[in-house]
Amino acid sequence: MTDQATERHARQVEAWNGPTGAQWAASEARTERGLAPVLAALMDWAAPAPGMRVLDVGCGAGGTTLALAQAVAPTGHVTGLDVSAVILEAARARLAETPNVTLTLADALTWSLPGEPADLLFSRFGVMFFGDPVAAFANLRRSLKPAGRFAFAAWAPLAENPWMDIPYQAALSVLPPPAPPLPASDPNEPGQFAFGNPARVLRLLHDAGYPTARVRPFDFNMRFPADDIARTATGLSNMGQTGRLLRDHPEALRTQAATAIAQAITPLAKGPWIDLPARVLLFEAAAP
Repeated sequence: MTDQATERHARQVEAWNGPTGAQWAASEARTERGLAPVLAALMDWAAPAPGMRVLDVGCGAGGTTLALAQAVAPTGHVTGLDVSAVILEAARARLAETPNVTLTLADALTWSLPGEPADLLFSRFGVMFFGDPVAAFANLRRSLKPAGRFAFAAWAPLAENPWMDIPYQAALSVLPPPAPPLPASDPNEPGQFAFGNPARVLRLLHDAGYPTARVRPFDFNMRFPADDIARTATGLSNMGQTGRLLRDHPEALRTQAATAIAQAITPLAKGPWIDLPARVLLFEAAAP
């Protein structure tokens, strides 16, 4: 890796073992509920089957790993890999009684799967944070059988995700100038929207040694309860890009941001729910 890529990667590892990881762990249950449609779509896209050996990259708190373990049972096995110790602890608690799972605290950039290679590499939002995506994809390919597949989901750009853009813009409206740069304004900077350009991701996969790859968008709604707008707004103010935007600001300003978010989403409530449009990109690549 270049010095810049090494520095970017180190920042991500530090963040996921610090405030970013703690924030994710704290909101894990709510996040899993919201992302259930993505998991269902990605499982259909990846098609894990009984007997398969699967590597779950960026397994997080174990929701994806559990779904994979159930799909490949009784003879298949899933290895969940994550760089965040704090998040992996939640996965260990969730999967303690799941026999066909191994959880590993390690970095996908350098780690290799022991024993037999995998039939399938799988990741739901775990690959956009690589400091050097080509190097990480190439290293993961070494854990994949010939003609094995790599299926993963990444967020489309912020502008195509009103569920994140609406809270983000509302939070920006109460922050003092100057406004921070837009997320992933630097295409080389890892982050939530780093893989929002499909052509770039397909090129990265090709450069990493995957001769064939494809992508398709998946649209769904992130659903939030409308019976307590203030609580929903506070939750949105702590999630993803908006949470990172507000993290280092005083409590009073974070409260103002939550109020602004509540005002922005209140007109969108329909009955007991607020449905906010979301878009992810589903990628599939094949090893040679």
